[in-house]
Amino acid sequence: MVFLSLTQLVRSRGPDEFWRKRRIFKMAAHYRNRPRNVYSLAVRIVHRALAYATKGRKLKKLDMAALWTTRVEAGCQQYGVPLEAFKEGLARSDIMLNKKMLSDLAIWEPRSFEALVKISRERAAVEGLPDIKQRSAFNQVYGLSNLKLD
Repeated sequence: MVFLSLTQLVRSRGPDEFWRKRRIFKMAAHYRNRPRNVYSLAVRIVHRALAYATKGRKLKKLDMAALWTTRVEAGCQQYGVPLEAFKEGLARSDIMLNKKMLSDLAIWEPRSFEALVKISRERAAVEGLPDIKQRSAFNQVYGLSNLKLD
């Protein structure tokens, strides 16, 4: 750019301002009305949205951890084992599976999870951990292979 006066040179912000604003407008492209087109409104709303996104990433991790715990607890309850006794039995048996893996086993591989429960129950019996009630016939997992269809 060629400027004929010093005042125009001072007022010019150059290409940096264009790209900075363009980045904000790209993030605000899905908004409606003025926040989509007016920079002063767009920048406020985009910054607020980015703050919410940061919070959301942390909350998502907490939500998933709670979901995994709930699933493992439900699987343990199905076989009549308290969650803490199950975890303690696995730890003493040197089976190191995290909550996510245990959750996946409880949902998608019920027989594998049942085997883990049996291992945990045996370890609890051998080492004298708190009493674990026996599995009730009503709480078993039934698949098509377990049903007697005549």
